Amino acid sequence: MNDAALIRIAEALERRYPAPADSPDFDAADAFVWHVAPDGLTPVPHVNRVDLSLLIGVNRSRDTLLENTLQFAKGLPANNALLWGSRGMGKSSLVKAVHAEVLRQGLPLKIVEVQREDLPSIGRLLTLLRQTKARFILFCDDLSFSHDDQHYKSLKAVLDGGIEGRPENVVFYATSNRRHLMPRDMIENERSSAISPSEATEEKVSLSDRFGLWLGFHPCSQDEYLDMIRGYCAAHGIEIDEKTLWAEAIEWQATRGSRSGRVAWQYFTDLAGRRGIKLEESAG
Repeated sequence: MNDAALIRIAEALERRYPAPADSPDFDAADAFVWHVAPDGLTPVPHVNRVDLSLLIGVNRSRDTLLENTLQFAKGLPANNALLWGSRGMGKSSLVKAVHAEVLRQGLPLKIVEVQREDLPSIGRLLTLLRQTKARFILFCDDLSFSHDDQHYKSLKAVLDGGIEGRPENVVFYATSNRRHLMPRDMIENERSSAISPSEATEEKVSLSDRFGLWLGFHPCSQDEYLDMIRGYCAAHGIEIDEKTLWAEAIEWQATRGSRSGRVAWQYFTDLAGRRGIKLEESAG
């Protein structure tokens, strides 16, 4: 066998069985992003988020997730959480804002963002986190699976933990537009075409059941939409008369065909730009 063939074999083995990641400096930041090939945690010195008080219309979800996260940061039992529902209603913003609030209260807590496509590497990440006393939120944004997607099996390592169990210092938060993490039409198609309909989808659908907290996010009312914008204006010191705000904000959401926290932030960004005011944070 020639040298070129040996090099190709070695590279293939390295891709399939990467070397263990070096133990990161967890004191470098309160937030990290998990990367693979090679494995590693990249510190994020400045997290893109808004203050918890600016998230309007999600009071119940806000209070529930904050209490769960405070329990976890104090070393008490806490649940994995699935934030599901309408697009642009602050699901990912809430996770990041809650993390900031816990830090503000003086409790040490790290957050690690994991991409959906990197879920197969989650076992290696858990091995890394298990070795430290720090406490971690693993955060996966916009989580969903298609009919031929096997990534959901990797997620069970976080939710169930396998033979070792989930590390005591790790909790998993995910956001999704789908309550069961898979399209409704796919669930119905598999049930109608399978020999054993209940078994055909039970494994995937039951994945969402492994989250102890289900927090639903629904379209906001017009009053909530306007209150979001007023909150952004107050926080950034932008003055605008109520008549102008109402007219411009309603026209803005009409041209978008929807009304949500994201649309409210987009209008406010436009308003700030027209006023020549720089923004240090965004709604995410």
